[in-house]
Amino acid sequence: MTPALAISGLSKRFDNVIALSGVTLDVAAGEVVAVLGPSGSGKSTLFRCIARLTEADAGTIRVGGQAIDPLGPSALRRARASIGVVFQQFNLVRRRSALANVMTARLPSLPLWRVALGRYPRSLREQAEEALRAVDLDAQRDQRADTLSGGQQQRVAIARALMQDSRVLLADEPVASLDPNAARMVLTLMRGLAKSRGLAVLCTLHQPHLAAEFADRTLHMRSGQIVSAGDMNCPEFVGGSNS
Repeated sequence: MTPALAISGLSKRFDNVIALSGVTLDVAAGEVVAVLGPSGSGKSTLFRCIARLTEADAGTIRVGGQAIDPLGPSALRRARASIGVVFQQFNLVRRRSALANVMTARLPSLPLWRVALGRYPRSLREQAEEALRAVDLDAQRDQRADTLSGGQQQRVAIARALMQDSRVLLADEPVASLDPNAARMVLTLMRGLAKSRGLAVLCTLHQPHLAAEFADRTLHMRSGQIVSAGDMNCPEFVGGSNS
């Protein structure tokens, strides 16, 4: 079976610093894979290259069997709809409601006048409401983002990713800024969505105990390379946060 996400030989250099060196991995539909590693190991660069927010120097990125690394701007915009991205910082519009933030996932497909006037099609609003129900935030749909707790804001970010009909969810340190209870709630949600919707989830974490509890597999990075897979007691792992 074709993996939902397949990375082969991904490499990236910044001047004289090798950020990624021949990274190869795959994630199946319905699977949660956690990437662990110390600060500077290349985790965040890996995620930015997969989403093509940063261009890799070499390697292949396939989503559902389609290579996205050679795509030009127009084709890339369409392909990105299959990749949802969740960051530690949430990246919500603080003064807009949870519902409005979720609907921003579809802004590129809307006429400019609808965006300017905030007049979204009813079908889009209904999809956004369904996405908020999926993350158990239906009651907070009209609440401003800056009045929500950290865990709730991260769930809004996940709902926004769901609006893209994503096959793959990339979550870069999604619980680093959350308290332990909120962190477990968010990871439980992500794991549940992976199983119920067939999402391939790739997330970076700096808490090995959470990776052991919520991930199907773990990958350990050091110096831009994957040095081991699966073993939570790997001596190569040294705790760290962002990369």
